[in-house]
Amino acid sequence: MAASPSSVADSELQRTPLHALHLELGARMVPFAGYSMPVQYPAGLIAEHRHTRQAAGLFDISHMGQLRLAGPDAAAALESLMPQDVIGLAPGKQRYGLLLDDQGGILDDLMFFNEGNGSLFLIVNGACKAADIAHLRARIGQRCEVQPLPDRALLALQGPQAAAVLARLSPGIERFVFMTGGGVQIGGMAAFVTRSGYTGEDGFEISVAGADAQRLARLLLAQPEVQPVGLGARNSLRLEAGLCLYGNDIDTTTTPVEAALNWAIQKVRRRGGAREGGFPGADKVLAQLDAAAAPADHHTLTRQRVGLVALERIPVRDGSLLQNLEGHDIGAVTSGLLAPTVDRPIAMAYVAAAYAQPGTRIQAVVRGKAVPMEVTQMPFVPARYHRG
Repeated sequence: MAASPSSVADSELQRTPLHALHLELGARMVPFAGYSMPVQYPAGLIAEHRHTRQAAGLFDISHMGQLRLAGPDAAAALESLMPQDVIGLAPGKQRYGLLLDDQGGILDDLMFFNEGNGSLFLIVNGACKAADIAHLRARIGQRCEVQPLPDRALLALQGPQAAAVLARLSPGIERFVFMTGGGVQIGGMAAFVTRSGYTGEDGFEISVAGADAQRLARLLLAQPEVQPVGLGARNSLRLEAGLCLYGNDIDTTTTPVEAALNWAIQKVRRRGGAREGGFPGADKVLAQLDAAAAPADHHTLTRQRVGLVALERIPVRDGSLLQNLEGHDIGAVTSGLLAPTVDRPIAMAYVAAAYAQPGTRIQAVVRGKAVPMEVTQMPFVPARYHRG
């Protein structure tokens, strides 16, 4: 997250529509996913993290990719690339999805929303968006129209007071529950919102015309509950929420089952379901689902993503080696930091399947020293999504 600003020439970086506002607010800018992005503001990462947990934080996530799949076959076409139930998603609802390669590896994770009338709205990761669009066009471009939406910005308002803030500016918005959304007016600006986010808190993601982004951001920041939040706190918030970061915790070397994302594969796509399989890597993924259901059989499931807490106050960072208590290598940390809310070092990691049970004691190697750790359930901080 905290790449050196000098590592990429500023001239090579793209800028979001809120770039000038970030500078005005005193943000420290860093390269991220090909963009110049705010890593933190003068208040600092911990203050921004805590403000989001207590009130409402405003995030610029305009580096993310926004696109639309249009046409009567769009849902079936997208379903052919993912193990999710796309066809059965009702209009006005959103779902988490995983684009898989032919080996069952994760090309990207994304959100897809059924706009009705054969139209799906997708939000994909910034670093993956060009490859995702090329993949969608190559695989399903003959079945539906793939429409990138580069002129739109994306803001996230997250925290327990987010709904009260937005209801003040857009009366009626409180009708949306977690993973639903639609078109609204916010301060006279047309926007598309979903009640979702990447922090574990209640909140909204707001898609708006790039030309309106700065006016909308200033309107939101004028509300007493709202403060700007950068990438640093976004990372600590999502890790406490047990949410994966593409490129760290999931990538093409990890399958959905290894990544403990079984919950994201609906029954209709599983073995015995009405639309079983039919997605890239289905044989491997379905076999791993079978193995996960029968813990004695780990022939097809050799490792799993787990949550870890350090039993000493020593942060365990991404890439740290993990060992069993006898000193044999069993895995590695993919995300780790001292978590502001729980006030202890936490991590996500991949470990050999035999060590994936909550309560298992293992150790991390930090600067040559063994740090005792325990496998734990995720999320580390209970989610507060508004489910109605």
